[in-house]
Amino acid sequence: MGKTLVDIKRTLDANIGKRITIKANGGRRKTIERSGFLEETYPSVFIIKLDEDENAFERVSYSYADVLTETVQLSVCEDESAVVEVD
Repeated sequence: MGKTLVDIKRTLDANIGKRITIKANGGRRKTIERSGFLEETYPSVFIIKLDEDENAFERVSYSYADVLTETVQLSVCEDESAVVEVD
C-alpha cells in the first residue's frame, strides 16, 4: 500500500480530538510508548497533548514523514473497544 504524506495528514485531520497511542523509536533499541489526544495538525507536523499524570511534559510533535517511514506508529482509539491503526 503506497501511502503519501497527504494521505497521512488527511487521516489525522479526520481524527482531531480523538485518543491516540504512539509508539516511537527512542534510539538505541528503545521504544517510547505514550498516549494522549490529537490536538492539532499543521502542514508539516501534528501535535499530541499527552496525558498529564503519565508524562513530565504536556505536548509532543511529530512530522508526517515520521509516520511514513514508520519511525512513529499511531493507533487511534475510536471508542473503548475499537482501535484503528494509522499506516
